[in-house]
Amino acid sequence: MSEKSVLGNQEAGETWYLVDARGQTLGRLAVNVARVLRGKHKPGYVPHQNCGDHVVVINADDLVVTGSKRTTKEYDRYSGYPGGRRVRTYGQMVASDPAFPLRHAVEGMLQHNSLGAAQAKCLRIYAGSVHSHAAQKPKPVRFGELGEVILVNE
Repeated sequence: MSEKSVLGNQEAGETWYLVDARGQTLGRLAVNVARVLRGKHKPGYVPHQNCGDHVVVINADDLVVTGSKRTTKEYDRYSGYPGGRRVRTYGQMVASDPAFPLRHAVEGMLQHNSLGAAQAKCLRIYAGSVHSHAAQKPKPVRFGELGEVILVNE
């Protein structure tokens, strides 16, 4: 058995997907994007290799959060010094950086090692509908109820 047959998903190359986040729930979208970044949607998925694809998310400022998360969900950082804890709500984070909540949620679902860092680099998030990846010809997709990738014909 040759090396190429074992790494069958490396031959096909990486696919670029375009996801419109308008009106989608933050957590459900993050789960589906993380699955594509890891490569779990491919039949040749192996957990110890970076066999995922690139994902471009547009309209991240139009994500939906349920309940009262806009005011009660908190993101905190700690500098390590006394009094160095900084807490910001979801609404404050969206006002300063609309891409942060989705990036934070997706990176939390990836592995916390060098493989997860490499997979996180394949995620591009834009607040508006304009992106700079037209040369890669990303395929517009949506996600089904079970997380399957469904190509959108435009």
